[in-house]
Amino acid sequence: MDFDWIFDWDVGMGPRRRGRHRRGPGRRFFKQGEVRLALLSLLQDEPAHGYELMKRLEERSGGMYKASAGTVYPVLQQLEDEGLVKIVEDADKKIYHLTDSGREELLVNEEHIERIWQRAHGWKDWGVHMGPETAEIWGSWGRLTKAAFSAVASSDFERTEKVREILDRARRDLEQL
Repeated sequence: MDFDWIFDWDVGMGPRRRGRHRRGPGRRFFKQGEVRLALLSLLQDEPAHGYELMKRLEERSGGMYKASAGTVYPVLQQLEDEGLVKIVEDADKKIYHLTDSGREELLVNEEHIERIWQRAHGWKDWGVHMGPETAEIWGSWGRLTKAAFSAVASSDFERTEKVREILDRARRDLEQL
């Protein structure tokens, strides 16, 4: 099997099968069950329709996560089925409102929700540096990382220090641009 070394934003650096579909940092923003909690927390701010919630998710992630209707609407239906949100029709739009049970769910999961938005803030920081221009350097960055890890595969302290010096020098050169 042929493998490439890539950075998977959920699990870190490691070998992945060549040819497997890969995306940049937006690979997997939410873990299982977190879209549900994120939507509930957004509704705590104010009621909204589905498209508006998709936009808010994108804004909170600095554009790094773009929610699809295929993700958001089934979760909203689940939340309604659970009695955590209710729908109010307004000018041919379904406006989702948090129920008392939804507010209780937010309290129970307060710490988890806090971690979700802290992580989103970190992605937002990355997002300002991501765009078509930066996509041009992903391959070079990946090859550099692979070479650095390969060079220190042995536990030779001197070799590891040499690699660290090279990487630090490259970082300083880039910061001076």
